[in-house]
Amino acid sequence: MAFDGVTIASVVSELNDRLIGGRLYKIAQPEEDELLLTIKQPSGQYRLRICANASLPLIYLTESNRPSPLTAPNFCMLLRKHLQNGRIIGISQPGLERIVRIDIEHLDEMGDLRRKTLVAEIMGKHSNIIFCDENNVIIDSIKRVSAAVSSVREVLPGKPYFVARTQDKLDALTTDAEAFRRTLAAKPQPVYKAVYGSFTGISPVLAQELCYRAGVDGDLSTAGLADSAYERLAQAFTDMTAAVREGRFTPNIAYSGNQPAEFAALPLTMYTGGTDRIREFSSMSALLESYYAEKDTLTRIRQKSADLRRIVQTALERNVKKYDLQMQKMQETQKRETFRIYGELLNTYGYSAAPGAKFLEAVNYYNGETVKIPLDPTLTASENAKKYFEKYGKMKRTYEVLSELTEQVKAEIDHLESVSASLDIALKEEDLAEIKEELTESGYIRRKGNAKKQKITSKPFHYISSDGFHMYVGKNNYQNDELTFRFATGNDWWFHAKHMPGSHVIVKLENAKELPDRTFEEAARLAAYYSKGRGQEKVEIDYIQKKHVKKPGGAKPGFVVYYTNYSMSIDSNIEGIKQIID
Repeated sequence: MAFDGVTIASVVSELNDRLIGGRLYKIAQPEEDELLLTIKQPSGQYRLRICANASLPLIYLTESNRPSPLTAPNFCMLLRKHLQNGRIIGISQPGLERIVRIDIEHLDEMGDLRRKTLVAEIMGKHSNIIFCDENNVIIDSIKRVSAAVSSVREVLPGKPYFVARTQDKLDALTTDAEAFRRTLAAKPQPVYKAVYGSFTGISPVLAQELCYRAGVDGDLSTAGLADSAYERLAQAFTDMTAAVREGRFTPNIAYSGNQPAEFAALPLTMYTGGTDRIREFSSMSALLESYYAEKDTLTRIRQKSADLRRIVQTALERNVKKYDLQMQKMQETQKRETFRIYGELLNTYGYSAAPGAKFLEAVNYYNGETVKIPLDPTLTASENAKKYFEKYGKMKRTYEVLSELTEQVKAEIDHLESVSASLDIALKEEDLAEIKEELTESGYIRRKGNAKKQKITSKPFHYISSDGFHMYVGKNNYQNDELTFRFATGNDWWFHAKHMPGSHVIVKLENAKELPDRTFEEAARLAAYYSKGRGQEKVEIDYIQKKHVKKPGGAKPGFVVYYTNYSMSIDSNIEGIKQIID
């Protein structure tokens, strides 16, 4: 999935069509590495999202708004000072570099017309958003890069801006057929690698597509290509670059089966057979928003949940270690009944033990077997019996204490694993806030000063079955309790993955007398998907009417008991189950 130079070219073409002449109405910085620009045009209002996140850098038009921090970051305030109500006069891309330059005219404090440039560099971990003056001098950037970080280029106020040339690649848009052939011939390696390794803006997937269009095996070495193969490759390359220069883009996602395999701004004709299919989009922005929306959300939430994950993982490791040590000690107490029997047998048959004997053979009257009882030759039989009873009593007390402790620690481990599962499915900051509150009330996070319990606005997942029944999925333990014991009524159906952390799934029966089999299966798939069993071929799911589910007094959030239930084994594929976005 490459956000390559051709994809950028498609985005730039779209931005030129829609944003030129528009005025910057709002400038927001919802994340530390992201800008959201609102541009007003006579035809309407547009939002441009520019993200310099190292894991998922993006630039595209979006209809979605994003909440901003109460206090705007310094970079955002700087842009507002210079660019608020500025007019976009140009949007360009140098060659096929993954760079977008947005030129903006504005009036300065003296009322003079000035020109500034906002540069978005979409380059993986090197991504940045850089603000420059009319002389191409950096005013500031969303990420400052000193010489200590990069020996290639400093990105600091007052430094000249230039495009760092770290790879010896040719500009695909200015390379003719002969230069293309000469360049490939000079690199004896697989054809597709030679293509994307030689020309700026060409990703591996486009290189493979080029080979496919030319009828050449991309894994063959360039050293063994015939002249006719070179000619076909050069022609395919010329056609591809001509489409980019002329703005003939076809944003599309190629699916292999039900899974997205690749996306590109040009048709991916190599995905046309068997279970492969192509889905075209009206614009590259629409494609990127569709493709990356969920992925970007998960990336952001994982970053923001890192501290919570660390707290949970540390506590989990500590409790697992404690539980293992306790179970070892429990194992050592298994001989306690043997010591009790030795003591009783010595009291019964001790008279027959010779003075100084090292053992006594006696019949165990509990099972009729003969046992050999080790003796301390310096003690009498009754003293040996007393010693065995003392060992028995000590082990019995240890066993009773450990039985209670291991039960508590195991409950703590189960609780922490359920919190870990909740973190895996969290999609919003509200979800994290609810999990943090649970960890605070459980004592894993200290509440600061007189801070009050946070007001939670997170809601469970909401689905509709194929038969029209409403299905709800708890995102965390608090929601699981809320769904099961406050939201669900007695005859509603309750689902949960067996013997593993997971969400409670409630199916509202409404006025129906019973659920169709298809709804049972869909609810079970939801329970499997929102559990630690996600991805397994089969997950065992328990289901029962809510009235049979109980919560023991003092139990951890999300913990329930039930004694009669049905079970089914099912996969965790929820594709096709309609989700309602509340």
